[in-house]
Amino acid sequence: MAKDNDNTVYAFSDGSAIGNPGPGGYGVVLKYGDNLKELSQGYVHTTNNRMELMGAIMALESLKERQRVVLTTDSQYVINGIEKGWAKKWRANGWRRKTGPALNPDLWERLLQAVDRHDVSFKWVRGHMGHPENERCDELANGAARGGDLIVDNVFVEAGG
Repeated sequence: MAKDNDNTVYAFSDGSAIGNPGPGGYGVVLKYGDNLKELSQGYVHTTNNRMELMGAIMALESLKERQRVVLTTDSQYVINGIEKGWAKKWRANGWRRKTGPALNPDLWERLLQAVDRHDVSFKWVRGHMGHPENERCDELANGAARGGDLIVDNVFVEAGG
C-alpha cells in the first residue's frame, strides 16, 4: 500500500554571507523517494537574507513539474515572509513596508512565483543544532561562498549594496 508522502519532495535550504554583506552562497538538498540532489552557488557580494531567499527559490525552481514540497529552512525571514503574508502585502503595496521600501523585492517576487507553482509547506529548524540536512546545506552554502566559482548578484550590486 502506497504511503501518503511517496510523491512529496523534501527540500532543505540555507544561505550564508561572509561579512554580510560580503561573499555569499546558498545550499540546497532535495530528497524525493530514494533520490538525492544537492545545489549550491556562490556570489561575489551579497547578503545573508538574499542567500536564504535564493536557497528556497532554487529548491523550488529546480522542480520541473508541480510537486508537493516540504521546504525546511532555518530562516525565519523566509518562512515569515511567506507564511505571515508579508511578501504578498509588500508586493500589493508596490514593494513598500510601513517603514520604507521592502528589501529584496526581486527575490521575494521569484519566491512568490515559485511557491505558487507548487503545493509548498514550510518547516523551520533551528540552525547549527545538528539537523543533518540543514548542516549539509550550511556546508554547501559556506563552501560556495568561499569557492572560486563566484558570480555577481546583479540586483544587489545595482542597489548599491
